[in-house]
Amino acid sequence: MTTEQIELFGLFGIVFALLIWGRIRFDLVAFAALILGAFLGLVPSSQIFSGFGHPAVIIIALVLIVSKGLMNSGAVELVAGHLLSASRTLSRHIGLMAVVGAGLSGIINNVAALALLMPLDLEAAKKARRAAGLSLMPLSFATILGGMITLIGTPPNIVIAEYRSDALGAPFSMFDFAPVGLSVAVVGIAFVALFGWRLLPNRFQTPPEEDGLAESLYSAELKVGTVSEDKPLAVGDLYPVAEDKDVAIIGMIRNGRRIRGFARREPIRSGDFLVVEGDPKAIEGFMGAAKLEFAGSERHKGGLSGNALSLVEAIVPDNARIAGQSAFNMRLLYGHSVTLLGISRQGRRIQKRVRHEIIRTGDVLLLLGKPERLENATTWLRVLPLEGRKTGVIQREKAWLAIAGFVLAIAAAVAGFAYLPVALAGCVVLYAATGLVSGSEVYNAVEWKVIVLLGSLIPLGQAFENAGNAQLIADGIVTLTAGAPAWVTLSVLMIVTMTLSDFLNNVATCLIAAPISVQIAGTLGVNPDPFLMAVAVAASCAFLTPIGHKNNTIIMGPGGYRFGDYWRIGLPLEILVLAIAIPAILVFWPL
Repeated sequence: MTTEQIELFGLFGIVFALLIWGRIRFDLVAFAALILGAFLGLVPSSQIFSGFGHPAVIIIALVLIVSKGLMNSGAVELVAGHLLSASRTLSRHIGLMAVVGAGLSGIINNVAALALLMPLDLEAAKKARRAAGLSLMPLSFATILGGMITLIGTPPNIVIAEYRSDALGAPFSMFDFAPVGLSVAVVGIAFVALFGWRLLPNRFQTPPEEDGLAESLYSAELKVGTVSEDKPLAVGDLYPVAEDKDVAIIGMIRNGRRIRGFARREPIRSGDFLVVEGDPKAIEGFMGAAKLEFAGSERHKGGLSGNALSLVEAIVPDNARIAGQSAFNMRLLYGHSVTLLGISRQGRRIQKRVRHEIIRTGDVLLLLGKPERLENATTWLRVLPLEGRKTGVIQREKAWLAIAGFVLAIAAAVAGFAYLPVALAGCVVLYAATGLVSGSEVYNAVEWKVIVLLGSLIPLGQAFENAGNAQLIADGIVTLTAGAPAWVTLSVLMIVTMTLSDFLNNVATCLIAAPISVQIAGTLGVNPDPFLMAVAVAASCAFLTPIGHKNNTIIMGPGGYRFGDYWRIGLPLEILVLAIAIPAILVFWPL
């Protein structure tokens, strides 16, 4: 080996060790390695920052922004209503959620798909009075499997497609991954739904106790819009929707006065207010399902209600400016464009109108407005926002606009009318112009740590390949499987890649394994496409640990998982993936 090859092996050895150690952020590790490689002369000065302009980096960033726009539009609510039913068996629930999760992962990023469905799964677990850990891991694994179906479903597919463009002159197209990815996903989902969840420890048979804060219920006022005279509406007509969303209708206000003892048959008129009780997400969901509005929305048509809004929960301390005052007296809506949507008062129901209720120390306020307005208002009110208790308000009226924009962008890319990054960028511009994503959300939606990781490792990976290191590893694998059929070498490559992906970021694994796969194919004198496809599948299948894939990390806290819980389902699932993927690759991508 040359000195350059030894230095590159040493540099990547340090990177892998630090990534597995996990005490230093992976983006900092990758960027520091890039700079060290530049100082050592391993990466040419003209290519040091070339990775940040690589198409794979741009596509991943744009997919995350588009996913945020689809989430804000409520497009998924078109099917979400059929997902929650406490009467379904656990296997049926897991199977349904897994199928929807896998389908969404093929359309949007698999991390976004999990973020979208996890609250629904947690709500279903709460209704069924079972531990969320029984269904969250199968859901996470299903979204990972579903991401393998399309180009944009998971970062490894994007990386492999763009590497093929660099190495072979043309990238994989949007649905080239579908035959193998769909085969693996179908079998994998069947496994996690029917058998996988049964392999989890017995402690998940008992639901965990919930903290008091999670049980906080708010009294809120929701305004009735225009009621058609041809289709009269009564309070009782909304009870099924309220029950489904876990909201209680506890009062009615007409002409500024609360109606006492209202009955189910009480007619609802335009301009009435319904007083409801529930948690923030339940209230927001009921408001959307029942087509209700928030107090003060009439003043902000096309403004506050037309753009991205958020719900923030904030506690009232002793020195709060609003303590002893009402939101109406403080002119919160008119002075700050923020609405007091609800109040939680230690389990006690609010008797007066929410905006006219005198706020007490210890109350928890549910504030609605634009993110920047909310930040200013909470500072001015001297209330303390609760960490992690922020709920986005879904713009349901724009669901079909969001779907149409996304479908047109993908269709244009598939038909060859537009380069995929350009088509996705056009979709982002549409979402920003229509208020589906705010200016801050465009930047907040991007996982910048992943962008820095990818942008840093691409030049290092190129240097690793150019120096002949990938060829050395490829020769070692070929020597190890000497005399065996090519599919045996393919299997060894998949096992090595899958093992690395369980402990390293899947993007990092993909960037190293991709050039090795092409070198192996060249040495054997066979088609490189099945080897590239094998790397794409294996790099995505990180099921043994909570650190191999971000989805596994996301569910660890809410599901109550321990490090050792993942392999119980993950090990048989990875063996099953190998058993299905290898024959599928050989059929659809012959050697």
